Amino acid sequence: MDQELVSTPRTELSTPQHAGAEKRVLLVAYHFPPLSGSSGVQRTLRFAQHLPKFGWRPVVLTIDSRAYDQVGRADGNETPPDLPVYRAFGLNAATQLSVFGRYPKFLALPDRWVSWALWAIPKALNIIRRHRIDVVWTTFPITTTHRIGLEVARRTHLPWIAEFRDPMWQSDWPPEPSANVAWKKLEEQIFRAADWLVFTAPSAATLYAERFPHLKPSQLVVIENGYDEATFARVEASLQEGNSPGPANRPVTLLHSGIIYSSERDPSQFFAAIANLKNRGLISERTLRIILRASGAESDYIGHLQRLGIADIVHVAPAVDYLAALREMLTADGLLILQAGNCNAQIPAKLYEYLRARKPILALTDPAGDTASTLQTLGTGVIARLDSRDDIETKLIRFLEDIASGVSLAAATSAVIAPYSREAQAGALARLLNRAVSEGGADARRIPNG
Repeated sequence: MDQELVSTPRTELSTPQHAGAEKRVLLVAYHFPPLSGSSGVQRTLRFAQHLPKFGWRPVVLTIDSRAYDQVGRADGNETPPDLPVYRAFGLNAATQLSVFGRYPKFLALPDRWVSWALWAIPKALNIIRRHRIDVVWTTFPITTTHRIGLEVARRTHLPWIAEFRDPMWQSDWPPEPSANVAWKKLEEQIFRAADWLVFTAPSAATLYAERFPHLKPSQLVVIENGYDEATFARVEASLQEGNSPGPANRPVTLLHSGIIYSSERDPSQFFAAIANLKNRGLISERTLRIILRASGAESDYIGHLQRLGIADIVHVAPAVDYLAALREMLTADGLLILQAGNCNAQIPAKLYEYLRARKPILALTDPAGDTASTLQTLGTGVIARLDSRDDIETKLIRFLEDIASGVSLAAATSAVIAPYSREAQAGALARLLNRAVSEGGADARRIPNG
């Protein structure tokens, strides 16, 4: 197998494949418009948008939108008008099958959307017959998605690409014992049945190469997340049309756009650093404004900020549509990343949009993780340990001083970030799909039912 498939190229854009008849891929994903509040929507949507440029016709299978916790406007996330999108019925056990907040465990194994598989599997088989699908692609972190892919691959023997945007089973995750056992068993089945495994961070591929040594290195493929250039250009054009100077002597604005998980992105030391710097008189609401956009658990964070006395500096803000989120990135003075050491094999999807926004980046993360490594490789970003109040204080003050004084903080150039465009990533997936068609499904790696 061609070694160029092992990772997304970082130095050149992919070239569309125009030779031969158009081929078809079934994209099975939970995260898809009109779901809002999740960056995971971008992955499947942009693949579906750009794959036709490389000779592939995508068909999408997703869940009934009534199962989503939150839906929103399509601004910036418009579905291509000629894209076939099928929705299979499914329920969220935690919200739609619970009584007084409780529901049987078997209704949430391997996850809360397990009922989706009952309708999605027969619908997928019908789609495969109707559209003459060549390859099946499924994407995690919704575990049921791979459960669907596993059964469809068993029944059709089509090539199956299983994507992991995050690592799946870990010794301590999921924490509930029965779910932990179910995830481990399902992960083992997936890694024996899938023909190719796709990851969004290099360390994740390394982790699974060690966990499943029977796999060939060429079966483990890294296709990182990215940014959509056309959408950014659309927002930049609107900014130029309404361009007006901001108020003088305004505070420096830092933005974190997206969910802040209490464990994987624990902000407690960051909040403590802000409180200490304020108490020392080094920052105030007149000099600094921090926006936590669509952070989740907003009420918990608001209470924490009020107890620390920093709610005048750190502001919790609700989710907005995708265009508005990009606009905020482009107009902020600096951009924040939070990523704990327990996620060293993951890179937040927003990082690539931050890079495209070409704003100074302050990354609160483990210097040994993939997030820090990406920034260091690209020669941009200031890195402070998320678990160290002292390190955050030191780096934050320096970061703010440089911004306030007009010092040019290193930003990734267009040439450096071009390979991270969603179009380039779709090109990488198209090359893998081409290989899947030419080599076919590896039936010898499929495991028996059970």
